[in-house]
Amino acid sequence: MKLPGRDALRGRAAAPEPAPQGAKYASSPLLAAKTPIWRSRFLVLGVGLTFGLLIGRAVYIQVVNQDFFQQQGESRYQRTFALQASRGRITDRTGQVLAASVPAQSIWVIPKDFNASPAERQTLAKLLGMAPADLNNRLKENPNFVWLRRLVDDSVAAQIKALALKGVHQQREYRREYPEGEAAAHVVGFTNVEQRGQEGIELAFQKDLDGRNGSRSVVRDRLGNVIEDIGERVEPADGHDIALSIDARVQFVAYQQVRDAVIRHKAKAGSAVVLDTQTGEVLALANYPSYTPGDRLTRTGANLRNRALTDTFEPGSTMKPFITALAMQSGRVNPSTIIQTAPGSITITGSTIRDSHPHGALTVQQVLQKSSNVGTVKMAMQMQPREMWDLYHAVGFGQKPPLVFPGLASGKLRAYKTWRPIEQATMSYGYGLSTSLFQLARAYSVFARDGDLVPVSLVRQPGPVAGEPVFRPEVVREVRTMLQMAAGEGGTAPKAQAVGYSVGGKTGTARKQDGGRYASNKYRAWFVGMAPVQAPRIVVAVMVDEPDNGTYYGGEVAAPVFSQVVQQTLRVMGVPPDLEIKPQIIARAQAAKAEQESF
Repeated sequence: MKLPGRDALRGRAAAPEPAPQGAKYASSPLLAAKTPIWRSRFLVLGVGLTFGLLIGRAVYIQVVNQDFFQQQGESRYQRTFALQASRGRITDRTGQVLAASVPAQSIWVIPKDFNASPAERQTLAKLLGMAPADLNNRLKENPNFVWLRRLVDDSVAAQIKALALKGVHQQREYRREYPEGEAAAHVVGFTNVEQRGQEGIELAFQKDLDGRNGSRSVVRDRLGNVIEDIGERVEPADGHDIALSIDARVQFVAYQQVRDAVIRHKAKAGSAVVLDTQTGEVLALANYPSYTPGDRLTRTGANLRNRALTDTFEPGSTMKPFITALAMQSGRVNPSTIIQTAPGSITITGSTIRDSHPHGALTVQQVLQKSSNVGTVKMAMQMQPREMWDLYHAVGFGQKPPLVFPGLASGKLRAYKTWRPIEQATMSYGYGLSTSLFQLARAYSVFARDGDLVPVSLVRQPGPVAGEPVFRPEVVREVRTMLQMAAGEGGTAPKAQAVGYSVGGKTGTARKQDGGRYASNKYRAWFVGMAPVQAPRIVVAVMVDEPDNGTYYGGEVAAPVFSQVVQQTLRVMGVPPDLEIKPQIIARAQAAKAEQESF
């Protein structure tokens, strides 16, 4: 047998092998069709763009907006708690607490972790004092943190804790407490839930009372439990205490007497101010109606008004002692100078001014004792308008009192160049200008301090202070004698007499303006005075707004309040009586009996 040659074998190896019988490439259009080049490029481009977007997103997260995503991540396991500083206390002059911060629990929740049955939700809502629907809406506000109720009572906090609801937590904060309640509300003021002052001393001394909060950063597990502290703990710094000039005992007496007078005379409101004449300290500043500082429901507009400082009015006859003193200071009159007030009226540029009763010829002493408008006007019209304006300005009218307190009123005192003769006349007995009760009380300190105006303060002072001279001491002593006569028998305010103490002062009764005109049936009644007369330790000013129970005169409405406040304040201060008590009591009993018999 002949073997094939090498060439034959090489040629046979080079020949293509036949295709398998089952593969028919030409019959498959997908495999037979040629893929366009743009499709390949598009696919590569798409893959490249996808990777580019992923890289860009990674750069954005890791580099560009790293802080945001870091915070979001940390918020899942890390939380920084504020360690609230305790707000400073407010005390009276004896150290009695008027405002203090006490610990209280606040309830908060992590809504995404919250898990409770319908019955538990209803119980929680009831404890929080809200409707179940309100609770559900609150849970939708933020998935990570929501306050449910701030500063709840201890009993409520204990009941909520006993529910052991997942996602519900408690945090200790501070709630402001006011032991004296509505009696000292207008002095102390109040704070909001964040412990920031909103009214009164709380607002005026916000920077001093407010402490510096600390902080604590912790790591929590998924249930909100603290695992460990991280970073450095910053301890809180408590606020400073403020010692006021107020005496809580005097404050309560003043508030009680004003409240009773307003109720008794069916009045709209009332106020009282008590000043220490030696130091200028405010011992009491009371208003009625009032409010409870810790109760939002009582903090309405009318109750919030600190009327002694913010309300201004025409002071009426309480201005007459200033005109009398100025007339004597200038040498125009002396206490025994005779002034003819008959026939009980005087006409100035076509306008007639009348006395409540005709008196005829009166000495200057009697003009003040009887509160004669005509006699006062005759003294005032001998003066230049600027003399009166300078005096009124010197004793503080028309300007805010030098007191650190919000909402102080300046009153109204027009420039003397604009005064017409009739306006000068009416301003001599308190019409045509306006003042607050506090301004009036301070102005009367010139008669209690031998002629100098005392600087006032709501913060306790270390001792007596110097004032600004206004009148000569001998003039003021004469005026004090006249004020004692005005507050005694034969004067306009015998009901101002205080058991055991000599008093002097002046009544005021003025019509209120209503719609630009003087109302025929709306009055303000007040009394301003001092005690003891020979060496006054206090000035007390009382105002009752719109008394409506048959009488509206200052001697009937405000003077009895003055009497009670003087008696109790001087006893608290330890001032010895300067009058025999027994004869006074007998005299007052006889006067009361005579008054009853007259009815």
